[in-house]
Amino acid sequence: MQRLKTRSQFQAVLAGSTVARTAHFALHRVALDAPVNGNKPLASVMTSDTALFALSDVWLGAMVAKRWAKRAVTRNVIKRQIYSVSADFETMLPVAAHVVRLRAAIDSKQFISATSAALKMAVRLELQQLFARATARSQGLALMDGAS
Repeated sequence: MQRLKTRSQFQAVLAGSTVARTAHFALHRVALDAPVNGNKPLASVMTSDTALFALSDVWLGAMVAKRWAKRAVTRNVIKRQIYSVSADFETMLPVAAHVVRLRAAIDSKQFISATSAALKMAVRLELQQLFARATARSQGLALMDGAS
C-alpha cells in the first residue's frame, strides 16, 4: 500500500466519488485509470515531470482537520488508526487511490483524554465499518459487472 503525499494527489482523489460514509468519516476513491477532465487517465497526468500515481497499487491518504479534532495528539491517534485499519483491509480494496477524511467533530466531552483507549476503540470500530461498507460496495459492483 502506498501513501498519498502531495497536495495534488489528495485533490485528485477528493475530486473522485465518495464511496462510503459513517458518522465521523468519509472514504473517497478514484480509479487510477479514470479520465481526468475527459482527457488522459489519472495515473498518466504529469505533475512536475513525474506521474501523479507512479505505481499501480492501492494508494491511501488520511485527512484529519484541526477543525474536527482540536488537539494534535488526537489527530495523530486518528491517523494511526486509519493506517492500521486500512492495512487490515488492503487485500480487499481495489487498485485505486483512497482518502479517509474526518468529516465531523470528535466529542472532547465524551473522550476527555486525547489518547484514551475508549477513543482509539471507537475510532477503530467506526473505521472498520467504513472499510467494510466500501469493500462490500466495490465487490457488489464487481459482481454486477461480471453478470452482464
